[in-house]
Order: sequence, then structure tokens, then C-alpha cells
Amino acid sequence: MTDKPTLNLNVKKEYLKGVKKIAVMSGKGGVGKSTIAANLAIWLAEVKHEKVGLMDIDITGPNIPKLLGIEDEKLMVEDKKIVPFPATENLLVTSMAFLLPTKDSPVIWRGPLKIKAVQQFIQDVNWEGIKYLIIDLPPGTGDEALSIAQELKPLDGSVIVSTPQEVAVLDVRKNISFAKQLEVPVAGIVENMSYLKCPHCGEKIEIFKRGAVKKASEELDVPLLGELPLDPEVTAASDVGKFYIIENKETEFSKAFNGIASKIKDFVDK
Repeated sequence: MTDKPTLNLNVKKEYLKGVKKIAVMSGKGGVGKSTIAANLAIWLAEVKHEKVGLMDIDITGPNIPKLLGIEDEKLMVEDKKIVPFPATENLLVTSMAFLLPTKDSPVIWRGPLKIKAVQQFIQDVNWEGIKYLIIDLPPGTGDEALSIAQELKPLDGSVIVSTPQEVAVLDVRKNISFAKQLEVPVAGIVENMSYLKCPHCGEKIEIFKRGAVKKASEELDVPLLGELPLDPEVTAASDVGKFYIIENKETEFSKAFNGIASKIKDFVDK
């Protein structure tokens, strides 16, 4: 298909005028997309001291509050606007997880309801004062991604997250084609879980066959932003809502992430 899909939500975007909008995408689930989105927001807010909004648009699998240690919080309404929850002084968050009755409550919605939720996150949330808006999209190129790409146009950049194996990269190619078709600039690809470093000898163990991400980036003329190791300490920190890259600045993961985040910031600021 070559025709561009269309949507018309007539969304008012006064609060997002002048905001740098960055979508974090993946072709498949389980590649660490939400972890990358959360850490990018943390890095901008706590390292660069910018005012940042983090919009969790993964309607049926909202994990951002868990990663930030705020999963028990709820959203408030002031002056007919939803007030995003302040994870830190500089980081404001909204997520479907804040609206569910319990942590185990599923969201069983068809496309139109998902689109309406995206519309409300754009239109009805008071994002006033932020400089950057990080949007954590669900895997794939469905309703939520289409809504964000068209209703927040122009987006300033998108980041594609993948693991090294070819089955994940196969869907990365679809993400990039989606972004190009909808005129969303692609900052680049992040290769997550690139290797595991042996805690005893320091040798890099390549759990997945590597090379597919680099090959795809070259063939599609999209930068490879960097490679992140699979670090059990990062996983443990995320499970309890700790900001790993802030508390462990000298680790291999944090240094690599700092380089990746710097490239993304430079891309959207140019």
C-alpha cells in the first residue's frame, strides 16, 4: 500500500507549541523500549535539568510508572485539565496506569477507544512549561503510533529500539518505513541487549547473533545511535523504580546511554 493513512481528531495543541517531541518506538515487545524512553526522560530532566514530559501511550501495557517507582500514584484534575504526575521536579508523567482501578486491571479496548485516549493525553493534559515531550509508544505501527505521528505533527524525532537478532530487526525496518511515510524524522536506532559482560572475567558474551541492526541502519541510511549491554543491575533497578543512570554514572551501561541520549538531544535541537 502506498496511500498515507489519514486521521482527523481536530486536536488543539496550544500546550505543546514549541515543545521538542520525541517518539520512542519498537517493532516488537520485550526489547526494552519503555526502559529507553524512561531513561531518556530521566537523563534530560536530571542530567540536563530540562523540564520534561513523559507520555506513556502504551495503552494496554503501561509500564512507565513502574519503571519510575510511581505506580501507586493517581492523576489529578485542575481547571478542567489533567495534571501530569511529577516524578521529579523536572519530570512530569502521564500514563493509563494511573487511571486503572488496580495494577492487574486489563485495558480491553478496540482501536477507536485507544485513539480517544491518545487524543485526551494530547489535548486534556496540562503540559505547559515543558521543553521536551518523550512519547513511549506501544510496539508496532498501529492506532496509537498513527495518532501520535499525525496529531502531533511535526514530531522532532523518533528513536527505534531493537535487540540484535534478525527477527527483531525485521520489524525495525517496518518502523522506519512507517516513520518515513508519515514524515517523522528518525534520529536513529538503539541496539539494546547487545551483549552480556561476564561478571568474573569481563568478557563480552553475545547472547544474540549480532550484525543485523548495523546492516539495517546502513541499508536504510539511519544512524546506529549506540549499543547497550544487557546488565542485570539495570533490570533490578527498573523493577523497583530506581534511576540507574543517575545513581550509577560510571558503569558501562550509563556511559553508553549518555552517548546515545546526547545524540538524540543534538538531533532534535538542531
